[in-house]
Amino acid sequence: MNIVIKNLGLQPYEATWQAMQDFTDHRTESTADELWIVEHPAVFTQGLNGKAEHLLHATDIPIVQTDRGGQITYHGPGQTIVYVLVDLKRAKLGVRALVTALENSIIEYLQQLGIDSSARADAPGVYVNGQKIASLGLKIRKQRSYHGLALNVNMDLSPFKTVNPCGLQGMLMTQVSDYVAQENLPTTEQAGLVLSEILKHLINPSVD
Repeated sequence: MNIVIKNLGLQPYEATWQAMQDFTDHRTESTADELWIVEHPAVFTQGLNGKAEHLLHATDIPIVQTDRGGQITYHGPGQTIVYVLVDLKRAKLGVRALVTALENSIIEYLQQLGIDSSARADAPGVYVNGQKIASLGLKIRKQRSYHGLALNVNMDLSPFKTVNPCGLQGMLMTQVSDYVAQENLPTTEQAGLVLSEILKHLINPSVD
């Protein structure tokens, strides 16, 4: 079954989270999987394993307690997010295999931009020169996934200094614009579309 890619643009975090839950709760065995490309206004999201001490300073940016795995992270304009709404049983994917597909899609996309990156066994996400360029967080409900990946493209990284990103003390964040000349820099929409096409074929190699 083909995977539907939807480009939703700038959307409020909580409304999008609710839409992901609704989609997952109401989908059937015949519902096509979907990838949602979005950006969010500035927001911190705290995962199920989140610990209060990873918020280092008071902030005016809202903090949302969410139901994905992982710790606290930041979303904001200039960051490409791809939410992954996949029936794992139908796709014959385990959770670890899905995480690997997310990481590999980012690594492959960054390679196209001339950026060498890698994953870490001890901390999900993608890293360039020891700095984190992309974060992952998933929720699996009845063998169906939602939430997904966030790739820093061209954003204000300073809010990350307010937290231990994803619970990693002292972790420095980086972004595509640190490695790609301005005239070659993709928009968040362009990044999301290419990334989603790569991910689509990693999740289901048989799709067109």
